[in-house]
Amino acid sequence: MSRTTMRAPNPGWTDPDCPVARTLDLVGDRWSLLVIRDAMDGARSFTEFQRRTGIARNILADRLRKLTAHGLLAQHTAKSGRRQEYVLTDAGRDLFPVILTLRQWGERHAFAPDETHSTLVDQRGTPVPEIAPTSADGSVLDADTTHVQKTR
Repeated sequence: MSRTTMRAPNPGWTDPDCPVARTLDLVGDRWSLLVIRDAMDGARSFTEFQRRTGIARNILADRLRKLTAHGLLAQHTAKSGRRQEYVLTDAGRDLFPVILTLRQWGERHAFAPDETHSTLVDQRGTPVPEIAPTSADGSVLDADTTHVQKTR
């Protein structure tokens, strides 16, 4: 969601000055990120999201409504003209690095070394390389080399 989409501050923000807290308020539950993940993988219909995630219909309806209201998904009439489909907006697509980072963390920490799991590949079928944030000079950044600076 772009800044121009956000009208007024939400009085229910967990921590109104923290971008991480605001993001978690929008997509921090398990199901929202799985819906976004599946939309990135081509899911479009309510039925398809429900089949892929196994989420209860009432929870899925709530998450799709919330993600649409916050500008991460948009609803369009399908080409058949008979049903609605959900597509990622620019703000939703901007979550790709977040999903990728969660995936790569999971590959390192959520599976036993010999346990099989899915792999994200590029258009040529090559596994996506591990990403790491870097500073302007190219050095790798981590929790020990960064800090939060208030802007006010």
